[in-house]
Amino acid sequence: MLPSTLPGYEPSLRSSCSSPSSSRSACAPALSPLAVAIRRALGGLVTAGFLAPAFAQTTAPQPAQGLPSSLPEVRVTAEGEAAVLPTTLGNGHTARGARLGLLGNTDVLNAPLNTASYTSQMVQDQQAVTVADIVRNDSSVRLSGHPGDQLDSFFIRGFPVGDQNSGEIAFDGVYGVAPNYRVLADYAERIEIIKGPAALLYGMSPASSVGGAINIVPKRATGAPLTRVSADFGAGAQGGGQIDVSRRFGPERQFGVRFNGSHHQGDTLLDHQSRKAGVGALALDYQGERLRATLDAIVQKESVDAPLRRPFLAAGATAVPRAPDGRRNVSQPWEWFDTTDRSLLLHAEYDLDDRTTVFANAGGGRSRVDRLFGNPTLLNLRGDTSTLPQRFRFEVDRSTADAGLRTQFATGGVRHTVTLQASTYNDRLARGSVNGTAVLSNLYAPVTSPAQHVTSPQAVRVSDTQLSSLALADNLSFLDDRVQLMLGVRRQRVQSDNFNATTGAVASSYDQSAVTPLAGLVVKPWQNNVSLYANYIEGLSKGDSAPATATNAGEMFAPYKTKQKEIGAKVEWGRMVTTLSLFEITKPSGQQTNGLFAVDAEQRNRGIELNTSGRAAPGVSVTGGITWLQGVLTHTNSATTQGRKAIGVPSVQANLGLEWDVPWLPGLALSGGLTHTGKQYVDRANTLAIPAWTTLDLGARYRTLIAGKTTTFRANLRNAADRAYWASVSQYGSLVQGAPRALVVSATVDF
Repeated sequence: MLPSTLPGYEPSLRSSCSSPSSSRSACAPALSPLAVAIRRALGGLVTAGFLAPAFAQTTAPQPAQGLPSSLPEVRVTAEGEAAVLPTTLGNGHTARGARLGLLGNTDVLNAPLNTASYTSQMVQDQQAVTVADIVRNDSSVRLSGHPGDQLDSFFIRGFPVGDQNSGEIAFDGVYGVAPNYRVLADYAERIEIIKGPAALLYGMSPASSVGGAINIVPKRATGAPLTRVSADFGAGAQGGGQIDVSRRFGPERQFGVRFNGSHHQGDTLLDHQSRKAGVGALALDYQGERLRATLDAIVQKESVDAPLRRPFLAAGATAVPRAPDGRRNVSQPWEWFDTTDRSLLLHAEYDLDDRTTVFANAGGGRSRVDRLFGNPTLLNLRGDTSTLPQRFRFEVDRSTADAGLRTQFATGGVRHTVTLQASTYNDRLARGSVNGTAVLSNLYAPVTSPAQHVTSPQAVRVSDTQLSSLALADNLSFLDDRVQLMLGVRRQRVQSDNFNATTGAVASSYDQSAVTPLAGLVVKPWQNNVSLYANYIEGLSKGDSAPATATNAGEMFAPYKTKQKEIGAKVEWGRMVTTLSLFEITKPSGQQTNGLFAVDAEQRNRGIELNTSGRAAPGVSVTGGITWLQGVLTHTNSATTQGRKAIGVPSVQANLGLEWDVPWLPGLALSGGLTHTGKQYVDRANTLAIPAWTTLDLGARYRTLIAGKTTTFRANLRNAADRAYWASVSQYGSLVQGAPRALVVSATVDF
């Protein structure tokens, strides 16, 4: 875990006026002319009612010299800063705060949103390989991918996130940097989930996800030197190791270096399948008096033979075949995929004075995918399948840049933290495919077919996309911080050119803009350990163009706005934090009716979430929650689908994780986890469904000293009952097979 502060470094936006005894003169920093101009301009916007019309002042804002001496330190940091992180709860698996995109670190009781933040300690203790292994602990999240598949994808609050996974996971608060298909957990200090649309906080996601956002906070050099070596084995013949090295240098230890590297390979538990994966992640940072900067560089590679695929039901299917044994793999031994991702992100921030910080990010990523496999179609209840192998190449180059400022000031008895940000994201996508010959097999008794050698296609340019935006947000606090109001707005522009695969000429273009707001309120009516909150926030998806078959072919529609309304309560009791939320999310989409294409379809998800985390009793830690969902197709063009439940949205999702520190053997901890998911429909008419399922995970950890070195042994048994089940349904109706029982053991030594 990172220390709360590093030597020679103080958090940005720090205040020398936090002490009640501070004099007014001592609280008047020497302001640069630029900072004075910025503050006056922002103060003018506030008093004019642009930022907070409900709290507009009738007099001019106070000058900087008149800031009240009671203005406290605000632990809001720019996106790239990782020296200050919210503290952890219970056994260190969760944190009591998260980064709200451009708004920075926010304590859970001060956030007008429902968030979850999982730590690198949880990654270690659960021996997680990917980000998916961690977010599955949250009852708001369900996976729509399999660890033996080529990508990780999710549902958050019943809406898909990254089923095509085009860079849908943010890295250090920005899109366009994290690997495209699967994010390994080696370099993650925190894995954060923002539940609900997040267009104001992060900007529009590259693939238009609206159910929530996942952000990776990268590891940074720790205050104390660290050299950690791990070795693990399990899940078939998979084995490997990891190294984590951290050092700080300089007279004030202002320079930091952290390197994480790992390599794993071997056969998995699935038939015919083997996997090889490696990652190298270098994180550099400089923590000066006014200037702070970070640089992250990541190379990630993964190769899999016989990747598990998601079967589709044949047209006219009347029932869903039973789930196969988790070890069965309908893919052919000669099918494969290779992925390579390279990422780079530079962040810098500079304090103009004690209350104003400017920041900027620049970076991007490059993903290359080459594969040969197909998605099987289930032909009957006997499990017979037909698969058309396809050689596919996918190339995407992404770049991202943003710049902004964050400042604090006061108007009367109201304290403001204002953030202004301009950002741009670009990607260039190329792909190509060549089909092989269809092969027949069986889901329960796979049949091996002769190997096919399909010619490698040329990857031709498919699209160029640019997402540019300007965001302005104000976090207002008054009545001794018992009332906090967060207001913001982002203007997003979406530009895209689609190219003819044969000629390379522009076949169609898209250029539309939309404004998405955020209004969030936090009230602490009794004590600081209880907060009531409410929010209204919008998400954004790229609009459609009417298809050629429509009477209005070619008509361009504005970006779709997904709208969320939410109320909730958060309570900190002892060393536990509990959150109760009630929400409604409506997502529009286009559909064609009687030849006319129009934006008149809608899905509405309503839900109740109850989450808790922390130490429930001495030596006992709890992480868990339950989510009740009602996903309904509220507007369709067919009586057979109107009012039906949405595909892949169960009525209940529940998680419970317990860990017990055995009192009579110091260093030993035992853990267990239950995961339950309700019935999910496979089709829009709700005639086909997969049954509810429950799995049990068990674990043990023993920490001791060997030759004076801290050594930790871990063992985790996943799906302990070895249940065979369909885990989920993708948004396209394909079935996701549940993973089999798997035992993973490891040893970690800190030198």
